[in-house]
Amino acid sequence: MTHDDIRRLMRLIRFLGFMGILVIAGAAVVWPARASGYAQVAGPCGLVFPRDHGPHDDYKVEWWYYTGNLKTGEGRRLGFQLTFFRSRLVPPGRENGLRVPASGWRAENVILGHAAISDISGKRFFHATAAVRAALGMARAEIVSDRTMVTLKNWSMSIGSDGHRLFADAPEFDMRLLLLPAKPPVLHGDDGYSRKGSTPERASCYYSMTRLLAEGTVSLKGTAFPVRGLAWMDHEFSTAPLARGLVGWDWFSIQLSDGTEVMLYLLRSPDGSFHPASSGTFVDRDGRNRHLHRDEIRVTPEAVWKSPHSGARYPSKWRIDIEPLSLRLKGGANIPDQEIATAGAADVIYWEGSTSFTGSRSGSPVSGEGYVELTGYAEPLDVLSEDAKGNYLPR
Repeated sequence: MTHDDIRRLMRLIRFLGFMGILVIAGAAVVWPARASGYAQVAGPCGLVFPRDHGPHDDYKVEWWYYTGNLKTGEGRRLGFQLTFFRSRLVPPGRENGLRVPASGWRAENVILGHAAISDISGKRFFHATAAVRAALGMARAEIVSDRTMVTLKNWSMSIGSDGHRLFADAPEFDMRLLLLPAKPPVLHGDDGYSRKGSTPERASCYYSMTRLLAEGTVSLKGTAFPVRGLAWMDHEFSTAPLARGLVGWDWFSIQLSDGTEVMLYLLRSPDGSFHPASSGTFVDRDGRNRHLHRDEIRVTPEAVWKSPHSGARYPSKWRIDIEPLSLRLKGGANIPDQEIATAGAADVIYWEGSTSFTGSRSGSPVSGEGYVELTGYAEPLDVLSEDAKGNYLPR
């Protein structure tokens, strides 16, 4: 895999529908979107746990996404992100359009990772990326004895009966965390079937662990901090791309002080409006969830931060109103500069950061902490076009 291949993967990987041009052994290959050989998400996902914590190799793209807010015993505030992406290089059983035998040297998937620490008290942000083909034991996503395991060089995550274990070691920081679920998995949309466009096939299977009790150690520039806090995990897989014309999305995860949680997934059009497929989920104290439709959600940016790295302008404060829940929140980024902007082979630009909110629910005061992801502000994610035969090509 060349640097250009990895660059393209990193730029499109969270764009549902990494279906563009892959340069494999120097040859450009276009896979048709409607007859790709990959499994398609076509309705309720019927997820079963712990099985579906594991990889779904028949689908084109998949990720396990962890974020959280932590504190040291002295009150130092830290945020963290650790994400593993799996992208299949060719349809199941094929390579460059030909059926080929299995080989330890041949990779069916590439595994990518992003890790970040937000030192909120110190007003510093650290991040790192990694990518490698899943060959010769360098990276893998698998289930071993009912334990989901994803490894990427010296980064790893595992999910078992003893919780979620995360490890990442980067030049300026590392994290070693144990996360214990306080609630069962929450299936978004219709039994995990999460629409990402106006037509039924534009969808993913999507669930979250919305309240994970976190403890462990975070090290910054060689100084180790024992930490505790709350974390959130998303797991999503799909083959289909987003609807055409969308430039990015604004994603919110908020853990409220009354023991409830809110997820919002807002698909953004070029004029800044949100696509009708945008939605959300509310989770009550007992883990029961309610689907939120686009017309029930109002999110209004109230401030903007301009990145000195990319020049992109991101919302940095918001007002959130969800009328059916009588929920009203105001808040924003705990530190402005939480942009992941890298260059070279791992070129990717988006904002992913720790946030805090205050407000009320049903007339009672409430506060919350969470994470917000903002994509498509530095450059649109709408980088593919569809031809008459349903193939996806670069613009």
